Amino acid sequence: MRKIKLLDELTVQKIAAGEVIERPASIVKELVENSIDANSDNIIIEINNGGKTFIRVTDDGDGIDYEDIHLAFESHSTSKLRKIDDIYNIMTLGFRGEALPSIAAVSKMEVLTKTGDTTAGIHAIIEEGKIKSIDKVGTPKGTTMIVKDLFYNLPVRKKFLKKDLTESNKISDMVNKLAIGNYNISFKLIKDGKIVLKTNNSGDIKENIYTILGKDIIKGLNPIDYKGKGIEIKGYISDNNLSRSNRSHQYLYINGRYIVNFPLTNAIEQNYRSLIPINRYPVFIIYISIDPKEIDINIHPTKQEIKFTGDTDIYGILGMIIKERLSSSLNVPKFNIDDEIKPRVELKQLYNMTDDSDEFKKKSLVFKDYSDVDFVEENPSSSEDNRERDYKKYNFLNNTENIKVEDSFSMYDLNDYVQNDELKQVDELCNLKAITVVFGTYIVAINHELNTIYFIDQHAAHERVMYEKYKKEYEVESINTQQLIAPEIIELTNSEFEKFLNNKTVFSGLGFDVEEFGTNSVAIRGVPLLFGEPSVKMLFTDLIDNIDKNLKSSYDTKVDRLMKLACTSAIKSGDMISNLEIDSLLNDLSKCENPLSCPHGRPTLIKITKRDMEKHFYRIV
Repeated sequence: MRKIKLLDELTVQKIAAGEVIERPASIVKELVENSIDANSDNIIIEINNGGKTFIRVTDDGDGIDYEDIHLAFESHSTSKLRKIDDIYNIMTLGFRGEALPSIAAVSKMEVLTKTGDTTAGIHAIIEEGKIKSIDKVGTPKGTTMIVKDLFYNLPVRKKFLKKDLTESNKISDMVNKLAIGNYNISFKLIKDGKIVLKTNNSGDIKENIYTILGKDIIKGLNPIDYKGKGIEIKGYISDNNLSRSNRSHQYLYINGRYIVNFPLTNAIEQNYRSLIPINRYPVFIIYISIDPKEIDINIHPTKQEIKFTGDTDIYGILGMIIKERLSSSLNVPKFNIDDEIKPRVELKQLYNMTDDSDEFKKKSLVFKDYSDVDFVEENPSSSEDNRERDYKKYNFLNNTENIKVEDSFSMYDLNDYVQNDELKQVDELCNLKAITVVFGTYIVAINHELNTIYFIDQHAAHERVMYEKYKKEYEVESINTQQLIAPEIIELTNSEFEKFLNNKTVFSGLGFDVEEFGTNSVAIRGVPLLFGEPSVKMLFTDLIDNIDKNLKSSYDTKVDRLMKLACTSAIKSGDMISNLEIDSLLNDLSKCENPLSCPHGRPTLIKITKRDMEKHFYRIV
């Protein structure tokens, strides 16, 4: 019996539609790109219920001729190319002829359209991928596409759509990308009857960025402009004072098309490695114009991935432009040993002091003027995200009794020794005595009873302490809020503002006093007291950036995730802390339920025993 059968046309269309139409935002992308290709000056996008039940895209472009309306909804029908070679000269956003047939196969559609040289327009109704009726009507020049009941005939696909808020935010992000890339077109986005975005078509890039991303972003951007043989690059890049916790504010366009290309992104980001904190990302809006023969966009149905096929060294050119712009606009302070280290002190003096003695309070546990200490060198081949550092030398104390700091040894590899997961008894942390801080990051402490030296990451340790205190205060609803002297006004994008509106109770429960302050703006009047004096804007925008990840998680899980993120405002690597602060940190860490790792899973400390040292120097076998 024959097992292989030919699929019917509608089934084929539904399967093919899955490659192009993943969610409502995919429909918005395809319809808006058609409007852009139709030479529109104004585009209006309207959605209800996250685009699941209703999407309408209206433009004032060229319109569709009556003779073409049937072909427009047939697969592989396009006005943008005639033969395969035309792909390599394509400048339009669409060219496959798959968008409208794919949308029509999984939704109910209506079309209103009129060209400039006709007196009457067309109204067409499409269901199950077929045109059911066509009538002539009065309508302005341009096209209106209406999409209803997405995936009504694919219940399994419909079930996998996310919450309305998630789908709505995806649409906002997509419209923002399209609007930033087409600053000569006016965009209006209306959600459930409310205008959330409106740009003009002045052609002013900076004004367009200001409208979409807000004042706080535009203040930290610097322009770039380059013209070379066969390539032009322009746009804006952030300075060293502007960064985000993810790449959501990175916009890269080639010939007007928003693209994702990690080698290009890396060519940009590597110039920021020493300028912004680890795990922070620069903001950029970059437009590249290049001969279409030099690129291949026919890689993925979404056409967001791109491959360079020509001889132009786009990566090298872009990296050079970014490097030159940053070097001319930034004044980054250099590391100064004299500012970082404190006077030399004999260890036995420290051990003979009591915590409450006057002499103890006057002395600092962070030593200065030790010329034999090698400071951290950054490895230029660090990985893209972790940017881990190589430490070529480690100098620490050998004999801990009756010696001075200069009696030290070097060339020590910490990887040869016990990691913190082997700390079986947390009690051993209760008797730590601080000795010094090395590399501006690691507290060196000793437990005399156990003959063991400890290296504590001050940032990771403080994160753990803050997280556990914060969590305990939250569980008993006793988070104290410190009121700011003046409210911090923050401008958000339309999608970020929606995230805030839908998570007011989360922010309130975490100790933030924040409220709406006009269109797409919030006023922060208070922050959790535990954070001291954080960078309020950076902290709040980081929380907004991450608040909608895994929205299916419970309220408490979401709160826990945000607590962990908020605790990144802890003491940083390189921050100078006093002897009393060090003692307090070690004491607080010893009282934590899990003192051996930060909230994100990184170790807070490692230990090296006297026996380890003796084995290293072959004193014992």
